[in-house]
Amino acid sequence: MSTYLEKLGILAQMISFAKVDNEIKDSEYDFLLGVAKQLEVDKETFDSLFHKKVEKVLLKSEAERILQFHRLVLLMNVDREQRLVEIEQLHNIGLGFGLPQAAIEQVLTIMHNYPDKVVPPAVLINIFKAYNN
Repeated sequence: MSTYLEKLGILAQMISFAKVDNEIKDSEYDFLLGVAKQLEVDKETFDSLFHKKVEKVLLKSEAERILQFHRLVLLMNVDREQRLVEIEQLHNIGLGFGLPQAAIEQVLTIMHNYPDKVVPPAVLINIFKAYNN
């Protein structure tokens, strides 16, 4: 599992992504807080990440990068709106993670086939596996 600084970096990236449309809705905040709890980051520290800069952390394994990409897809869809700026940002983040462009595009396309655009983890993993072979 990630170190504490990596966890803060994961959350900071997610907060930055949530701010890309210049608004953080209650549903996005609640989702982010849930991720913070999963990562064992207390609410006070979590809330401070909205106002301070955290050093970027590069996730070491491909599995960690895919998991973070999945979290970002879920975050984008939690408010039931997808703005072009969010989709473009998510695509760029995925490329920055070194994920295959075709896999990123496939995830962003098939998410529309699922309720609330929640791509099941197994489906997401299979997409990325297919591009790693």
